[in-house]
Amino acid sequence: MKVAIVKLSALGDIVHAMVGLQFIKAQVPLIEIDWVVEERYAEILKYNPDINNVLTVDLKSLKRQRSGIFKQIKKIRRYADHEYDLVIDAQGLIKSAITARLLGNHIAGFDAHSIREKSAAWLYDVKISCAYDENTIDRNAMVLSKPLGFTISREQIGNKKPFLFFSENDDGWHECFVKDGVNIIFVIGSTWPSRNYPAEKFVKIAEALQENCLVVWGSEQEKALADWMALQSRHIRVVPRMDLNNLKALIAKADLLIGNDTGPTHMAWGLNRPSITIFGPTPVSRVYQTDINKVVKSPSDVNPLKLNKQDYSIKEIDERDIIDMAMLLLP
Repeated sequence: MKVAIVKLSALGDIVHAMVGLQFIKAQVPLIEIDWVVEERYAEILKYNPDINNVLTVDLKSLKRQRSGIFKQIKKIRRYADHEYDLVIDAQGLIKSAITARLLGNHIAGFDAHSIREKSAAWLYDVKISCAYDENTIDRNAMVLSKPLGFTISREQIGNKKPFLFFSENDDGWHECFVKDGVNIIFVIGSTWPSRNYPAEKFVKIAEALQENCLVVWGSEQEKALADWMALQSRHIRVVPRMDLNNLKALIAKADLLIGNDTGPTHMAWGLNRPSITIFGPTPVSRVYQTDINKVVKSPSDVNPLKLNKQDYSIKEIDERDIIDMAMLLLP
């Protein structure tokens, strides 16, 4: 059986969907799985033994250059030559639904009551019902497993094996690592300013823990902020710019990750590494809380169906709450 999964973006959403792969392979050992993803996120899927082919598209570029749509359609139609028995749209957007329909004739996805862009469901043959405000990981597990005739339980997900794989490269980050000490990663950025925990509070956390704290960054603005943090504390070091392969390798070796609700933070869960995710204007239902993966949430109420980008309540979270939690998680 050949299956294509369409999950184009974003990084954290892809990670949350990938957990289903190991259970699909256990249930249907001979299945062949291809994954269609935006080019810039392809590296997160690379080296996963449960994926046969990582197929890339660049639909993001169409916002800048609409004439490229014909090139992308031609590319997707070439992928359709693989003759998939089933295509699963795990995204639930118009663009992902169209991509899925171009790939094959038998399409599964969420029903109209379970997704934000309801008209996407018109393109599905098999429709899965799961409330939009349910746990994000559970939703992904359901849409990937139910079309194949089984379900993935919360207990199975709770006992998952790490599912992010990488090549052992040295991109300069090894020099920042302390071999005989504790290494903590700080993820200081995200897609919205209101999702970012204040840099000065990250500094206070580093000063309290007095361990080797490594700041990762993804833009020049984040790099400038990381450099400022390093000037405030001798316990903070700024790692070089990293691709997703090296980021996976770094997180896999860290003792703890503390970060905003964003992709690199969720990678710690995918690698079974201790983490603290800091939530402000987004719902904690996006993650699983485990013995080693904890969350801290600001006092604001969150409507998962209508997020408030002007909710800056994350600033109100007391850094001492994070410090106390980190003390319990550290070796």
